[in-house]
Formats: sequence, C-alpha cells, structure tokens
Amino acid sequence: MPDFVDQVILHVRAGDGGNGCASVHREKFKPLGGPDGGNGGRGGDVILEVDPNTATLLDYHRRPHRKAENGKQGQGSNRDGANGGDVVLPVPNGTVVKDADTGEVLVDLVGAGTRYVIAKGGHGGLGNAALASAKRKAPGFALLGEPGDGLDVMLELKSVADVALVGFPSAGKSSLIAALSAARPKIADYPFTTLIPNLGVVTAGETVFTVADVPGLIPGASQGKGLGHEFLRHVERCDMLVHVIDCATMEPGRDPVTDYEVIEAELQAYGKLEGRPRMVVLNKADVPDAAELAELVRSEFEERGLQVFTISAATRAGLRELTYAMGEWVAAARAAKPVEEPTRLVIRPRQLGEAGFSVRKVNDNQFQVTGEKPERWIRQTDFTNDEAVGYLADRLERLGVEEELIKAGATAGAEVIIGSMEGGYVFDWQPTLSAESVHQGPRGTDSRLG
Repeated sequence: MPDFVDQVILHVRAGDGGNGCASVHREKFKPLGGPDGGNGGRGGDVILEVDPNTATLLDYHRRPHRKAENGKQGQGSNRDGANGGDVVLPVPNGTVVKDADTGEVLVDLVGAGTRYVIAKGGHGGLGNAALASAKRKAPGFALLGEPGDGLDVMLELKSVADVALVGFPSAGKSSLIAALSAARPKIADYPFTTLIPNLGVVTAGETVFTVADVPGLIPGASQGKGLGHEFLRHVERCDMLVHVIDCATMEPGRDPVTDYEVIEAELQAYGKLEGRPRMVVLNKADVPDAAELAELVRSEFEERGLQVFTISAATRAGLRELTYAMGEWVAAARAAKPVEEPTRLVIRPRQLGEAGFSVRKVNDNQFQVTGEKPERWIRQTDFTNDEAVGYLADRLERLGVEEELIKAGATAGAEVIIGSMEGGYVFDWQPTLSAESVHQGPRGTDSRLG
C-alpha cells in the first residue's frame, strides 16, 4: 500500500430524503381530527473541505466509497423526520475535482476551509398535513423522499508551493530541500530515491515560503517515461521554477547545459508553465571538478538571462544567498498578484413564460416528457396509492403537460415516457385523468383511476 496518493477515483452518494407520513389525528371525541402526517427529513450532503492538516488522498484510495445518511421518515402528530447527517471529506489544499466520466473540472479547491458540496442530499417528502388544502382536506397519501445525488469523481492533487525544484534524478533536490527547511525526505546515492513530492517551509528574513521537491525528470517524462511525469502536475501552481543541476555527474553525454535544456524541453512539452521565472542552481560544488565546471558554465546561463547560484547542499555553501534570492522572487510574485475578492454568487432566474419542461414526439404513438419538475414529481409519487397517482395527474395538468401533449398530437392511450427513454416512467396517457376538481372518496383511492 503506498503512503502517498495524488490521484484517486471517489464514489460518492448523498443521502436519500425520508418519506412523508400519511396519518390522521385520532383522539377520543374528535372523529375528524384531520391529517397530521409529518414531512420526511432531508438526506445528508457529501462535502469536500480543504484541510491544512491533510497532505495526501491516501484515505480515499483505501476507502473509495463514501455515503451520507438518509433522512428519516415523517411520523404522525406532525412530527417531521430527522435530517440525515452530512459527510465532510477533508482534502489537501490544491485538490482539483473532475467528473470521472467526462474529465470536466467541477471545482478547484484552494484555500483552507474552502467547501464544495459534491453530492446533494435528496429532499424529504411532504406529509399529508402539508398536502392538505381547502379542496383536499384529508389526503390519504404522502410524497416519497427524493434520492440523493450519486456520482464518481476524480480527485487530483496539485501541490500548492511557491517554488518548485526540478532536475534529473540524483541532482541533489532532496538534499537541498532538507538543507533549506525542516523537511526530511529520503536521500540516497541512486536514481529515483524520491518517489513522492516533498514540501518544505523556508524562511528568508520576513518572507516565509514553501518549496516543492518534485521527483526526478528524465528525457521523455512528459510522454510518460520514468516517474516524474506522474508529478509534473505538482509544479503547475508554483510561482517559480528552480533548475537543480548536478555538476559532479560522470554519466556520458551529460553536462550542466545539456541537463538544463533537456529538463526545459520536458517542461515546455508538458505546457501550462509559460511565463514562470526560472533560476539555475549548480549543485555539488564541494567536489573540486564540479566547482570548476560550475564556473565554466555560469556565463552561458547568465547570457540566457538566468540568475545562477553555485552551492553545495552537503556543506551548505551558498545556501544563504540562494535562500534570500528565492525569497525576493516570491515576495515580488505575491505583490504582483491581484487582491482576491470573495466569490460572487450570480442568481439567474428563469425567463418569464418558460414552461420548465418539453414534450417530444418519438413516433406516432409514443411521446417523451422531460423537465426538472415532471421528473422530480415522478420520483415523489407512490404508485401503489391511487390518490397519489391522481395528485400527480393534477400537478402535470396544472403545469401544462396535458395541453402540450395534445398540441404534439397525443391521443388517449398514447404511450408517454416521463424522463429518459431507458429509465423513465412509462404509462398510457388518459386525458380524463386531469380533473377540474379534487375527487371525493375513501382515502388512498381516486375514482378517476377506477
């Protein structure tokens, strides 16, 4: 089992709303007590929240299925059901949430305490007390609770750091971040020692900033070679890139300038990093030959407009100058950023006259009705109760569905599908089901459906 995960598929399901209650008040000497069924409780939401103390998505790799509580059913004596408890899932700062099927970015979670409702709980059904009216004094039915949202999302972590250290494996990035901060990454003399991004906090005077050590890159990393391609996303949010170059390598075909050009080509191929300031750090100057090589290539980097520092992470030589230089870059980048304003919620009301549904003729004897209200009302209806079905017919008639069906050419007995063609509710349409007034009859029955 890995100890660091930066990409995971999460299956979430919000809680279902509780059913409403159909109840009649019964008390001695009060035969007509009236309806007193309570409403069902709301289903719980599934909420993602940025937690500064969470650094990995490992917990969701181990347990990828998360579900909120269902709402409780309403009860008699006007007692509403309890709401289902929300499930709050902590995620690291810099988590991007995508639709697992389409890849569409749903939200980018940055900033401690930022919240996003990824799956909304279903509404509770109304009890018969809430459904009572002047015409329907004692409803013998209640509405069902609506199911909560269910979807699969991809959580993708992009580290939020000010400075990213990039370079070949064994260039000394882990040693450098260990020397600059209190971070203690794994350090060894073989390639790909770093298997996960490491973050360290660095102080330069009054400027405090974070540095990310990204696993080593090799030629072809942007196309999937080596390990670095898995973590290139972690440099996207960084304000500055620092090339850490090994001046003591003995590998054939490698030198500081070539290493820089190879890594830069991979960053360019990956994209999304245009305009980020670069800095070159020539490492391992404690080795005599490496110190001489660093002096030889310094001018070539400076001619390219790059700021160059010769250091030794092992002996800490040159680290003070490097630290303050990075601090100046970070402070300037922060000052140049616009002041963040609170997110404005834009309310877009429906246009006047918009029906909220549509009727489509599938063939001569088949019609499809789609729309938020009709589909929602279908989910709320208890089709084992004739009176509830009649109430649904009244609602559809008041919305104008029957009128639109007639305009579309529907006749009695036509097959009508409300919702999707595959999973929608299918019934034979009878125009007489829509009534001018509420029926009279025993509770739970409707003479129009006899």
